[in-house]
Amino acid sequence: MIISQLGLKQDALRGETIIVTGAGGGIGYEAARALLWLGANVVIAEINQQNGRRAEERLEKEFGRDRVLFVEADVGDEESVKNLYNHSVLAFGQVDAVINNATIPVLGKVVDIPIAEWDRSYRVNLRGPVLMAKYFIPDMLERDHGVFACVSSTGTAFLGGYETFKAAQVHLANTLDAELEGTHVIAYTIGPGLVPTETASKAVGQLAPQMGMTVEQFFEMNKGAVLSVEEAGAGFALSVVFAEKFRGQEISSIQALKAADINFGTHEAGMEPVEVNAEKRKQAEALCEAVRVTLKEQSEGWRSRSLFERQWVIRDFKKTAGMPVEEWLTMLERLSDELREEGALSHPPLEKLAGYYEHLAELAKGYEKDAAKLDENLRHVYGWRDEVKELEQLLW
Repeated sequence: MIISQLGLKQDALRGETIIVTGAGGGIGYEAARALLWLGANVVIAEINQQNGRRAEERLEKEFGRDRVLFVEADVGDEESVKNLYNHSVLAFGQVDAVINNATIPVLGKVVDIPIAEWDRSYRVNLRGPVLMAKYFIPDMLERDHGVFACVSSTGTAFLGGYETFKAAQVHLANTLDAELEGTHVIAYTIGPGLVPTETASKAVGQLAPQMGMTVEQFFEMNKGAVLSVEEAGAGFALSVVFAEKFRGQEISSIQALKAADINFGTHEAGMEPVEVNAEKRKQAEALCEAVRVTLKEQSEGWRSRSLFERQWVIRDFKKTAGMPVEEWLTMLERLSDELREEGALSHPPLEKLAGYYEHLAELAKGYEKDAAKLDENLRHVYGWRDEVKELEQLLW
């Protein structure tokens, strides 16, 4: 198993009970499998009885009978979700995490999709996670322990009937994150990336011709973003292990995999670190310190803002830059130390920090109406971005 190659202990989630909706096959099944390897109890919530029962049998053969439970469940039906809650608690005592993997694809042009299909998509892709939150989060809050993972997807034309509601799960998770602040119950969103599941392949089969290409051409064009089904499922499982790190964020399976192994996938993607000689180390050290000081000054400035504005800025940074500012400052300080010591180097996701400054620039363009002030603001923001990009180029 891929997850066994990432240096994690097999008991990382021992004693935890996790529901994976739509786990009868595909990414959900592989997420369940990875969670079981990590020691968790797993509830397979699946509407298709045959698929659910088959998944349960296969996982029991691999991991034993006592830690796997299949419950036939329609996440869009409140009574069915209530039944899922009751059976899960009866079997395992409590539920510690929910991964809202269940989905149905509704494809086509917005104006061509029948309204009944929009309703069907809403029922599974948004109403379902809301019902799961209503039934499972209260117990998590009572124990002050839990994880609630929404599963998102944002794409392009011809996917609106599906991704409108998947994108809404991002806002659902953001809202929950704000409401759960100050507790040890964590909400976040994870997207699998482009994964050639049976469902995805059928969807691409409809989408590709409308984009003027074959299915093979579509996957070839996007090959750099493709994960295997097992990799995507392992990413879902790992997001639970590292949930505290991802609180309130919108992440991908690849980010969760990299949380376990920072170099995951870099060789295949042609991203081998460059040789950093003494001269480059000196340049990188100076740049790293400049980036760290800038970010430290910015975060200190946030404290002077009103409570509402400060909370918004902190959440916006965490969501866009991929982790809280405190983690970024620690990571940059560690990189500075490594550059001075001439040993092995860590490789922070600097593209995310550069992306944050790009995001700041776009925000400035939206609210600053004075042209002179806007130019001055953008000069500073793009300067910060360029320092981060230059540091990234020295390291990769």
